[in-house]
Amino acid sequence: MRIISGIHKGRKITPPKGLPVRPTTDFAKEGLFNILRNRVSFSSIKALDLFAGTGNISFELASRGVTKITAVDADFGCIKFIKKTSEELTLPITALKMDVYKYLEAQNESFDFIFADPPYLFQIEKLQEIVQKVRENLLLKEEGFLVLEHSKSIDLSQVLGFTESRKYGDSVFSFFTN
Repeated sequence: MRIISGIHKGRKITPPKGLPVRPTTDFAKEGLFNILRNRVSFSSIKALDLFAGTGNISFELASRGVTKITAVDADFGCIKFIKKTSEELTLPITALKMDVYKYLEAQNESFDFIFADPPYLFQIEKLQEIVQKVRENLLLKEEGFLVLEHSKSIDLSQVLGFTESRKYGDSVFSFFTN
């Protein structure tokens, strides 16, 4: 895993073995950030990384200038790794060990960009629930958007707020707005 761009461009990050994760590939991440680069000013957004895993997306956001990032994951090892790496690189990431659905229910802060990369074995109903909870709890700012990463076998185009999807290998990024 490496950081593609920004102040830590090219830095390799090696998570410990045994974490229950499937990090976004560099190919897919590069495609996503090419899209984001044309939609947001990284230095002026507040971001939320759900099912953060290794922190791959959070680290990339921070390297590109995002100054307020919250990373949420239920696994203690993942959160420990994100906190350790954030401290070593002096990155503005707050890592929280919490069930993502409970976090979405309890949250009252809104974000410009929300990224969610749940396990690929999630059923479509669980993916739809993420979008629904983000909408119901007003977690997206007016011009904000949610990107949900999922397998290519799932079609979320009928979900309220869907705007587009982009495929990168076996991964699909579905975009949602208010």
